[in-house]
Amino acid sequence: MPSSRRTQTAFEALGYAPEEAEHLRIRADLMLALGDLIAERGWTQAEAARALGVTQPRVSDLLRGKIDRFSIDTLVHLLAQAGADVTFKVRRRRTAA
Repeated sequence: MPSSRRTQTAFEALGYAPEEAEHLRIRADLMLALGDLIAERGWTQAEAARALGVTQPRVSDLLRGKIDRFSIDTLVHLLAQAGADVTFKVRRRRTAA
């Protein structure tokens, strides 16, 4: 394997195409950030639901990692509702020569 090959993500290792794996990785990162924020604030699921403007079962889905139930847009919105600043960094991939 050439040394310039990028590292395979966990989602790629599970058989997802690189594009889908990247999408899932971004969603997972956003979900983890939101879960961390909820924990840092010491919110119960009910308190988090009120603060985020969603139902308690929705918060439960988030904290249980039900990634298929959240889009990137929704997660960015929820993080903004919680008072977080969300930024993205886009880098060009290095291609094999």
